Amino acid sequence: MTTDSMILQTTLPYDPFAPKPLPRIAPLDPADWLMRDECAAAQIGLRRQLMAEHGDKVVRCAPSAAEAAGELLEAVRERLYPGQGDEVELPDGERFYVDAADPMRSLGALAQQDFCVLQKPEGSDEHVLTAATLCFPASWHLSEKFMRPLTQIHVPVPEYDAAVAKRVQRLFDGVNVGRPMWRFNALWYDNADLYHPDRDPVAPHLERSQAGSYLRSELQSIVRLPRTGAVVFSIHTRVVARAQVLAQFAPDLTAAG
Repeated sequence: MTTDSMILQTTLPYDPFAPKPLPRIAPLDPADWLMRDECAAAQIGLRRQLMAEHGDKVVRCAPSAAEAAGELLEAVRERLYPGQGDEVELPDGERFYVDAADPMRSLGALAQQDFCVLQKPEGSDEHVLTAATLCFPASWHLSEKFMRPLTQIHVPVPEYDAAVAKRVQRLFDGVNVGRPMWRFNALWYDNADLYHPDRDPVAPHLERSQAGSYLRSELQSIVRLPRTGAVVFSIHTRVVARAQVLAQFAPDLTAAG
């Protein structure tokens, strides 16, 4: 790709080494959804470039998801750009026209977060990925997951067995309007690129003493839209250099060199 997609944060707002059983879900204060960090301007600028370069590799929306995507766009605009019209000022100072006819592409330029819209078709046991803006994929391609149910979306994640799959589906069924949930993941990478759709030959891992060059962490939120009932899975990606992660959370290893 032509875009330099390496943007680094300096800290994480949670301890990535804290052990939690799968699926590691906790309640989220609604006020903390769509938080911006110090890299908001740079990440949002990069997102616009990635959408221009990669098209439907990073943005998809099925016709059945149009209403839910529009509702999500309204919610994000109200939260991040209150009182602004169809042309908003982005964190990097650029002016952006919000196109309600192309909600997922507009969402890609308005927020740091990636957004996946999941809907449960009538008669189905699982939610299906029907729309997404995925500018910062971590070792997966949107084309592989689009219009797939939850169990297929998570293949080939070894930890995602039948028991975990049922628990995650219950979470998607049970998340209530106004009561979002959140979790995080964290893995060491030797590549800091935010646009990272291809899998590494060596699987990323999370062990303090065997760290890679960068820690990539996603704060993942699960939100129910009130009008359509669709579930939004939003992803706030942070990448922090190894030395800064260890200094913040593992000073014993930093001191040991």
